[in-house]
Amino acid sequence: MQRIMIVGQPGSGKSHLAAALGEATGLPVIHIDRIHWQPGWVERSPAEKTRLCGEAEAGERWIFEGGHSTTWPSRLARADLLVWLDRPALLRGWRVVRRAATQLGRTRPDMAEGCPERLRSLPGFIHYIVTTRHSQRRKIARLAETATCPVVLLRSDADAAALCERLRLQFATKAV
Repeated sequence: MQRIMIVGQPGSGKSHLAAALGEATGLPVIHIDRIHWQPGWVERSPAEKTRLCGEAEAGERWIFEGGHSTTWPSRLARADLLVWLDRPALLRGWRVVRRAATQLGRTRPDMAEGCPERLRSLPGFIHYIVTTRHSQRRKIARLAETATCPVVLLRSDADAAALCERLRLQFATKAV
């Protein structure tokens, strides 16, 4: 297993899981927010995001977390494992609020440089989480149905921790 694709809605824990899996496996981690944003919260064009995602997914080893769903099919075609974080909207909303409050003014490690956490975009982001909870879940479910690689559905922090431990052991065994 050399390529792991992680999907889920905002606040589901994709970045956190990707970092933990990267530590457990030694695979390099690609965060979509580093592709999506430029310094100062400037969004890249869709074409530029697609190009950068294509370059990243062409690598031989990766953990690639996040959206830009137009590239999901090509990313999934190369993935050895699809991890779907399926968490309730209320929990995801709480996590986004907590992250904004605890990281306020700082740029997270999974975010593009020059994009410090801020509160002014929080209401719109929470609105997006609530209004797209069903449509985005259906979109991810359709993606999972097309997978030719194994799909792991994680619904809790305990599920995520168990996956990290299982892969840590698997990669440690291969290193011996």
